[in-house]
Amino acid sequence: MNEHDSTELEARLPDQEYYRPPPEFVGQANVTDHAVYDRFEEFPDGFNEYAELLTWDDRWDEVFDGSDPPFFEWFVGGSLNASVNCVDRHLAERKNQAALIWEGESGEQRTITYQDLFRQVNEMAAVLKEVGVEEGDVVTLHLPMVPALPITMLACARIGAVHSVVFAGFSANALADRLGDADSDVLVSIDGYYRRGEWLDHKAKADDAIDAEETSVETALLWSRHDELHGDVELTGEDPYVLVDDVLAEKRGARVEPVSRDAEDPLFLMYTSGTTGKPKGCQHRTGGYLAYAAGTAKYVLDVKPTDTYWCGADIGWITGHSYIVYGPLALGSTTVMYEGTPDYPDRSRLWEIAERYDVDIFHTSPTAIRQFMKWGEEHLAGHDFDFRHLTTVGEPIQPEAWQWYYDHVGEEDAVIVDTWWQTETGGHLITNLPALDDMKPGSAGRPCPGIEPALYEDDGTRIEPASGRAGNLVIERPWPGMLQTVYGDDDRFIDEYWRRFSETDSDDWRDWVYKTGDGAVHGQDGYYRVLGRLDDVMNVSGHRLGTMELESAVAEVEAIAEAAVVAREDTERGHVPDVYVVLRDGVEASEAVRQQVIASVEDEIGAFARPDRVLFVSDLPKTRSGKIMRRVLENISNSEDLGDTTTLRDPSVPDQIRQQVQTDGGESPRS
Repeated sequence: MNEHDSTELEARLPDQEYYRPPPEFVGQANVTDHAVYDRFEEFPDGFNEYAELLTWDDRWDEVFDGSDPPFFEWFVGGSLNASVNCVDRHLAERKNQAALIWEGESGEQRTITYQDLFRQVNEMAAVLKEVGVEEGDVVTLHLPMVPALPITMLACARIGAVHSVVFAGFSANALADRLGDADSDVLVSIDGYYRRGEWLDHKAKADDAIDAEETSVETALLWSRHDELHGDVELTGEDPYVLVDDVLAEKRGARVEPVSRDAEDPLFLMYTSGTTGKPKGCQHRTGGYLAYAAGTAKYVLDVKPTDTYWCGADIGWITGHSYIVYGPLALGSTTVMYEGTPDYPDRSRLWEIAERYDVDIFHTSPTAIRQFMKWGEEHLAGHDFDFRHLTTVGEPIQPEAWQWYYDHVGEEDAVIVDTWWQTETGGHLITNLPALDDMKPGSAGRPCPGIEPALYEDDGTRIEPASGRAGNLVIERPWPGMLQTVYGDDDRFIDEYWRRFSETDSDDWRDWVYKTGDGAVHGQDGYYRVLGRLDDVMNVSGHRLGTMELESAVAEVEAIAEAAVVAREDTERGHVPDVYVVLRDGVEASEAVRQQVIASVEDEIGAFARPDRVLFVSDLPKTRSGKIMRRVLENISNSEDLGDTTTLRDPSVPDQIRQQVQTDGGESPRS
């Protein structure tokens, strides 16, 4: 779909009812006064409120410098260290409090107090310095969900090195691409980890990445998953690895003086990923990012030092950076990490963990919620957990999934915040502050304090606010958590995010508008409902519809666990919708279910949007972070090449789907 199609983007999903936050939640919330929005309207001074949550070596002279757009600067003249803010400063009051609670897939449990974390971060910082890492170096981390990952991130921050975390599930080729693009000559890896009870040899990926033509790794540090290298992993005299455990043994009790970093010094790189195109290295600053992560963790997630907080994302993604590591630890909270999958050894695993650690705040994705729905609520039964706050992140959540989350996970007495943000934004931009506004299934809600979203037509015309019309979602005013640039490519930074809707020859920051790439509708109630990526929009009989609208209609059918809608080219109608559906456990594919799907789309959207095909599949192609990769399905529907599928969680899924579509159209009921 061409995002510059002149046909107006439409929003057809019916409005939803509102849910009040429970009085018990409101009474204890971090933010209970609507005046917070007024304070942040004083731009840019409102963002001082977030910066004041941190400990600074030198206070900033200027909150915001917009003199060189779009290369904005935040808390100019200030200096600080992220490691100190996440660890050292908590020792006086809570050194014996758990900072990290980690559970391995096989049931191992580790509680790392703030005192423990201080010791281990210092020792790892000493290891990094021992192998020659210096301030400003880019260190690439290819680690799974084990304590070594946040410890190494914080150790990098302590010595002023820039970390670039690559999701552990990525292939050797994807790792090599990111090593090469970042000009990173230091790699930190591990011998292996566990998935569904199986030992995965992780070092093999590092081996291949180091040997790749585009990389120039000079130092490779290797952690061990257990107290020593796994028996299946061997080192030869030619291997370039330094065993972390060996150097750590020499650094016991080491203390490393934290490096004071300028607020604008980079803290980390985070690469976006997809099935096509070169990954973009989003570069995030130290001061603005950390302030925004801490502020939104406190105001949106309601995190308190007394909380046990669990975000089920992987630290290899921005959600894990902001809301597993930096945000919760900056606030002195207890953050939970889990190594494995939610269905091993059974589908009750997450709820057992939530009960065991008495988790207060639970944070997951719509993809995971739909999976829980597919499995059924019986797997939650008998587990004594009590969440006061639930978060959803990653993509728009369909109202049906929201309702299931509210009813069965929140037990109708937890608040839910549906958060919209991106790798590039560093933290939440659109979501309700949980004690201040009613919840509305399927809607992200109001902008966060200080954030100025708007909707534009394709030609750049600003759509009237709260009109109920859909358009291109943009952000008209800078914020501290935003990326600084695309690493090593300022031109791409401008082209990707600014050129479309900005006056790029202007020196006035007010003329620069950030393009999100998403479509949204701004309702008369002031709530934003995000419709999804604009490259997931189709033109059906002259109507531009977002996939979220259609998929929400399909999800109304009780038999459906997951759905993905893509556009198939049609000579008469432009595009017709193909619907790929995964059924709930125990439900068989049938003509009756197919007709229910068609009827639901016609009832919810209109007869013009009637699906051309309903294709029953056992799984959908997803990225490692759980997002459905509709582009692959669209290629299948249009009989085109699949493209690069190596970054998918299971690269075999598209071939399985294609074979089914080619043999029977995917519509025949399965026996």
